[in-house]
Amino acid sequence: MGRRLYVGNLPYKATDEELNALFSQAGTVDSVRVMRDMATGRARGFAFVEMATDEDAQKAINEFHQYQMEGRPLVVNEAKPKPEGGGGRGFGGGGGRDFGGDYSGGRRREPRW
Repeated sequence: MGRRLYVGNLPYKATDEELNALFSQAGTVDSVRVMRDMATGRARGFAFVEMATDEDAQKAINEFHQYQMEGRPLVVNEAKPKPEGGGGRGFGGGGGRDFGGDYSGGRRREPRW
């Protein structure tokens, strides 16, 4: 069992401090990081919490998985390592775009080369 926990289905206004206070009830918290959108700064609805020991981490899972926070049942489980290669991100195009052209008003424009 790892000490790093994934906490999902967070209310968007949840803060590092709130999660630290909550998870401290299960044991010693080493760190909390609510993940935020880089462009807007808005919380993305999940966080990572690192507990001091495996026992504290297991206790936090037992106590806070499905815990109601502002009407939302939290998802708390062991954080999985990020897969090699970034999980397939970076492929595909943006919605409504084709080779650098743009999509507007229901008609497709030819790409500008």
